[in-house]
Amino acid sequence: MPWEETTRMTQRVRFISDLDSCLYTMTELCERYGISRQTGYKWSQRYVEEGVEGLEDRSRAPKSCSHGTSQEVSDQLLALRRSHPTWGPRKLLAWLRKRDSETSWPAASTVGGLLKRHGLVEPRARPRRPWPASGRPSVQAEAANQVWSMDFKGQFRTGDGRMCYPLTVADGYSRFLLGVTGLETVSESLAWPVLERLFQQYGLPAAIRTDNGSPFAAIRAVARLSHLSVRWLKLGIRLDRIEPGHPEQNGRHERMHRTLKQETARPPAESRSAQQERFDQFRRVYNEQRPHEALAFQTPAEFYHPSCRPYPSQIANPQYPGHFEVRSVRHTGEIKWQGKSLFLSEALRGEQVGLEESADGVWGVYFGSLLLARFDEKERKLYGG
Repeated sequence: MPWEETTRMTQRVRFISDLDSCLYTMTELCERYGISRQTGYKWSQRYVEEGVEGLEDRSRAPKSCSHGTSQEVSDQLLALRRSHPTWGPRKLLAWLRKRDSETSWPAASTVGGLLKRHGLVEPRARPRRPWPASGRPSVQAEAANQVWSMDFKGQFRTGDGRMCYPLTVADGYSRFLLGVTGLETVSESLAWPVLERLFQQYGLPAAIRTDNGSPFAAIRAVARLSHLSVRWLKLGIRLDRIEPGHPEQNGRHERMHRTLKQETARPPAESRSAQQERFDQFRRVYNEQRPHEALAFQTPAEFYHPSCRPYPSQIANPQYPGHFEVRSVRHTGEIKWQGKSLFLSEALRGEQVGLEESADGVWGVYFGSLLLARFDEKERKLYGG
């Protein structure tokens, strides 16, 4: 009879006892116990050499491995992981190979096992339902400075109880993190000086991608214009907003935010200045050291270069063709048309808009090259551009 899993040791002891009785040949006993003669001789030899203990199961793992990870390599991998807890095996290997191409580094799967054995891998969260693919932003980042992504990472309190709203700006193509600045609020008055410094340092992008929240957009206004977006338009920067409720349309930026939160705000620093030091350090590592899988494990700094469009010393007002009707926007956000007021946006106060007749009594309302809306002068209604 075959040896059962639950009585394997008992069967082996009985086999040896029957063999010692000399009543059976090895062939007869092996047939009786349902094992091969090779197995019978193996257990007989172990019993002779080690006694009953020799009949116990032994580990099948090899005692040595010619291609195993050396202690020195393991120590380097573990030290780097502890310095960068969010880096996975492939990022760790890419960083190390770039600095030491002579060493024979293990496979990513081997590194993953090493990290797990040393308690450096957290259990994976239950996977979320994949985001729908519809409603993609209109501008594709195919070169540096074609699209900058901008957002406020979720606010939190620092150790002294003060609020911190991290304003983040990144190049969509290279993933280069242009800025991370902790602000007191999300107001345009605090955001604009930060963005102006970035424009002065890196030049102007072709488009800026944001969500529809403050200070990037306004609800009660044509084209959702805010004071910030009006300034961008005057600089010749295209607005590239994602759809409301669809953060996946700015997925690269959202993914960076998750890493930023893990490495700088869990837990928060004791003060906003200390928190800013964390942001600055994160930005340096993210741009210059952290390999990015989508960049063939190179760093964003190796792909990014400043824009060829410099920030002007003076922001010019938009100009309109001669056949346009030009109107000045009052402090209330309204223009005068045929003796009556027409509300556009408070963000446009003090600016000039142009109107071009596209059909009988239907006008296109423009701010610079951007079509804000269609205006039906008979119904006195504005429609989406």
